[in-house]
Formats: sequence, structure tokens, C-alpha cells
Amino acid sequence: MINIGIVDTTFARYDMYQDVVAVLEEYTTLIKYKRYTVPGIKDLPVGSLILFDRYNCDLVIALGMPGPKPVDKISAQVASQGIVNCQLKVGKHILEVFVHEDEGDNDDNKLKLIMQNRASSHARNAIDLLLYPEKMTKRAGQGVRQGHKDAGPVKA
Repeated sequence: MINIGIVDTTFARYDMYQDVVAVLEEYTTLIKYKRYTVPGIKDLPVGSLILFDRYNCDLVIALGMPGPKPVDKISAQVASQGIVNCQLKVGKHILEVFVHEDEGDNDDNKLKLIMQNRASSHARNAIDLLLYPEKMTKRAGQGVRQGHKDAGPVKA
């Protein structure tokens, strides 16, 4: 059985956890998952570490929503660096699923669609990394995006 941790925040304006779980539920015979919620994005690294240490997770999906202000961009960078450090410490993947509040161009419906797409796409990435790594390899160099339209490969 594979254990996936999901760490999210109270700061986010949408609960991406539900979109991750909707994907993971398709694999209930192969995957168990555990949720851990923290206040904000800078708490995601330690939340991830707790999921690895206490619940023996094989991979963590870190869900966060940085705000639109310059200080929020700095906080996102700090959180991202912490996530990288945690990955290196434990030798396991943490899929950073950040949706910046200004990605929605002040349109809550657009923002929600980005969040749903990015969360569910990364849940599928988690499954592929752990169960079907050959699927990841087939997508290498294809300009695959999460939350937005795929960019596609470079055309010569």
C-alpha cells in the first residue's frame, strides 16, 4: 500500500484537497492518504515533514495559495525553498501545488478552475510517480502544464 500525504493551508481561498482526493479515490486499493492542515504556506515544509515522519508517507502533495502582494511572492519563495530542503532531507518527492491568487486575473471562477485543474493534475502526477513512472517519462519534453493549457513541445 502506498501512502500519500496532503498538506494544505487555512490561508487558501479554495479547498484543493477535495480535488486531490477525487483523483486518489480512484486508486483506493493501492493508495492510502492522510491530510494535515497548517495555517499558511511557510508552514507547508514542516507539515510535509510531519507527514513523512509520523505517517510514513511515500510522497506529499503540498497545496498552497500565495496572495497577490510582493510580500506574498517572497513568502511563496521561502516556502518553496523549505519544501526543496525537506525533499532533500527525506529523499522523497513533495509536489508543490501553489496557485497564486493573481493567476485568476481578479475572476474567482477562473481562479477556481485553475486550482481544480492544478490540484487534480498533480494528484495524477503523484500516482504516476509512485505507480507508473513510465507515464512520466513519456511526457518528458512535451510542455505539459498544470492549471493552464499545455505549452506543447518546441517545433523545429
